[in-house]
Amino acid sequence: MSVRTFLLPDLGEGLTDAELVNWLVAEGDTIAVDQPVAEVETAKSLVEVPSPFAGVVQTLHGAAGESIDVGKPLISVRTTADAPAPGETSPSAPGDPDPAGEAYRQEERAGSGNVLIGYGTPDQTSHGTNRRTRAPRRASAVQAVPAAPAPAAVAIADPAPAAAATLEAPRCINPLVRRLARESGIALRTVDGTGPDGLILRRDVELAISGGSPDTAVAPVPASPAAPAAGDTDPRSGLGVASRTPVKGLRRTVAANLSASRSEIPEATVWVDVDATALLELRADLKRRDPENTPGLMAFLARFTLAGLRRFPELNTRYVAGTGPDAELVAFDGVNLGFAAQTDRGLMVPSIRHAEKLSARELDAEIRRLTASARSGAATPAELTSGTFTLNNYGVFGVDGSAAIINYPESAILGIGRIIDKPWVVDGQVAVRKMTELTLVFDHRVCDGGTAGGFLRYVADAIENPGSVLADL
Repeated sequence: MSVRTFLLPDLGEGLTDAELVNWLVAEGDTIAVDQPVAEVETAKSLVEVPSPFAGVVQTLHGAAGESIDVGKPLISVRTTADAPAPGETSPSAPGDPDPAGEAYRQEERAGSGNVLIGYGTPDQTSHGTNRRTRAPRRASAVQAVPAAPAPAAVAIADPAPAAAATLEAPRCINPLVRRLARESGIALRTVDGTGPDGLILRRDVELAISGGSPDTAVAPVPASPAAPAAGDTDPRSGLGVASRTPVKGLRRTVAANLSASRSEIPEATVWVDVDATALLELRADLKRRDPENTPGLMAFLARFTLAGLRRFPELNTRYVAGTGPDAELVAFDGVNLGFAAQTDRGLMVPSIRHAEKLSARELDAEIRRLTASARSGAATPAELTSGTFTLNNYGVFGVDGSAAIINYPESAILGIGRIIDKPWVVDGQVAVRKMTELTLVFDHRVCDGGTAGGFLRYVADAIENPGSVLADL
């Protein structure tokens, strides 16, 4: 007999653990290769984890709501070829690694070069025992459960070709890469892998779909420390503690991001009141002519922001501190425009890749798509972590202004308040106008106030005179 234990793999986000949201199978179920067995929530995404081999589920390691360390057991499966007859009880054979398991190990040892969102897994050793530390991860993602000695002849150690075809997983360890192939109608066994020993990487599936290139590298987000132990009385206030909620998943990542932003970025803020009457009139006129294809206000604001970044590219850079006095400003060939989206799981910032190439209508379509994807939990880590500049429409919450926190490690965030009727002087006369407030928070290391003020004034002028600006886009 042979029991295989599948360890929770590195999902490519540089994380040390994930929350088990829901089991999709039960003990005793018969499962197939690539069948999703669990839903787990990482710092940003809700993903399905597929089984790398077929068999009968023997043990589910963990319950819904628990946090599981990367490299710890997720599910144990008695492979189909070794399933005992009814009533038979036989110990498991020593764990000869199956080819699928070896593929997992090879990618972990060698580093994939492109696992999930563009960055590879480093050469790693065994995973540490402390859940909250950044100890190196395990050397393998699938291992055999140690067992008592058994006869030398083990069925799964040398299966027939037909049996091997049903028991071995394709050489691809990442759940999102598997899902990408499944949703695109690509059979993984038909894809030529470019990783070690033919391992299938995300870029291989993308090339099979459209010939595109893999995503660019994105640095992982640092994790925050663990919550303190529970207690009955708060020693500082003397009040009873009603509850303690562990900070994990998305909330932990958001907290770490905001803390890093405030502790590392010397930010400054500039703001301006803007007369948006002309923009609202322009959009109303377009809506009368073509009600089905009129972009939303957010799309117009995004278009103006992108035009401003073209004139003031310093705000679309990243400050990278080096060793000692060395540091550099990294400029980008394009803009990945992020926008804040409130979801049931918290605040997310999906980004539109190469937004500078899109029209207002195309931006509107992408904003709607990414917002729906973020709220449903289907947004990929690449979509949620690759932004270079963020647009934040907090006016939807009924507030006029906010000194927002920069979305680390970006260099600036532009906030838009609610649009309301206010008295405003126009041509020497007081009139009721549609007013809003723009607030720009920027990293003072990447530019000075003149650049920030110039950018903000440009966007404000575009809102007040949209026709002239749109004519140049």
